[in-house]
Amino acid sequence: MFPNNWKFVVASAMVFPSVHAFVAHPYAHAVDSREQQAYCAYIGEQAQAQRDLLRTPIASAGMTQPETGLPLQVVAGASVGLSSIRKAGLTMDAARTECELYKATTGAQQNVQYALPSLEKEALRNRLVLIEQASKSLDALMDKTSKMVEAKNATRLMLFSLQTTKIKLDADQADTRSRITALYAPPLSDKPLKELVAEKLNSEGSEQRALDKLSRQNNWDVALSVGIHQQVNPIAQGAQPYGAVSVNYNFASRAIDKHLDHAVEAHDEWKKAQEGDVVRNVEVLRQQLVESISVQEAKLKSLRQEGENIDENLQLVVTPDTSAAFDFHNQLTAAKLLLEIETGDARFRIERLREYLAKNY
Repeated sequence: MFPNNWKFVVASAMVFPSVHAFVAHPYAHAVDSREQQAYCAYIGEQAQAQRDLLRTPIASAGMTQPETGLPLQVVAGASVGLSSIRKAGLTMDAARTECELYKATTGAQQNVQYALPSLEKEALRNRLVLIEQASKSLDALMDKTSKMVEAKNATRLMLFSLQTTKIKLDADQADTRSRITALYAPPLSDKPLKELVAEKLNSEGSEQRALDKLSRQNNWDVALSVGIHQQVNPIAQGAQPYGAVSVNYNFASRAIDKHLDHAVEAHDEWKKAQEGDVVRNVEVLRQQLVESISVQEAKLKSLRQEGENIDENLQLVVTPDTSAAFDFHNQLTAAKLLLEIETGDARFRIERLREYLAKNY
């Protein structure tokens, strides 16, 4: 004999087949990176599992003896809540917004992270072009000097001075190529940073609103339960159906909704102040770009002054008529070639940095 009001219930979820076959995840996009596709696939599968759990009726079976002296009964049925069905759809919406937020965030982060390395690689490639141009000019000057050495109109010391400059150019070229290979900069989005940040902020707002709607569903529920009960001892003829409707409402729902609204606003303010967030990092990058332009402008001003001094001295030996004048002319020309590399490099960096600032901010 079982104790009075004893009840044993076994509940299980009736698993229905999924509507979508996620061979290619619906949130994935052809232009997204593999990382983004993998994350969205992960989020999608998690959301589908939760969706199936929420929208599927719960089957229950058990034995009960309502009161002392009444026969033992077997009870079997199923129940489903309207709030759970609503939450199933909202769960998928939240997963979609989280996927979009992840793509927008990682896309903006990548552009910020690799902006300076990408610009540096461009500047180094331009430097290689400048070195190549200077090398050709120096080779022509060395060839002319070599012929004069053979004609006994110049000394080997003059040629050696030019060879020393050639060594410097070759070393600079090798170092520049080494620096290029050491820098990693993946293909970046053509969209300006201001647009990427705006997309990220919009995605954050969408995600927070989706989560807010999902949380609000916990404030109420209307559940429907149906089934049958059968007398066991002694066995009765025929099973008796039963049905029940229950309504649940949380009296603190208005206060809860108000806190959820404030949480969305607080989240926006937190993201704007967060040191590691994209919005903050974009501003840090802008400051770095402005300071870099200032440094390069100061460098270019100094280089131009040096160039003016070299040009003034070259005017003194435009047509050298002695070996000493020719040697001085060669040294000035070699120095000017080296200076033109630095001047062209600084000018290119300033122009490129200004273009980047104008486009992205």
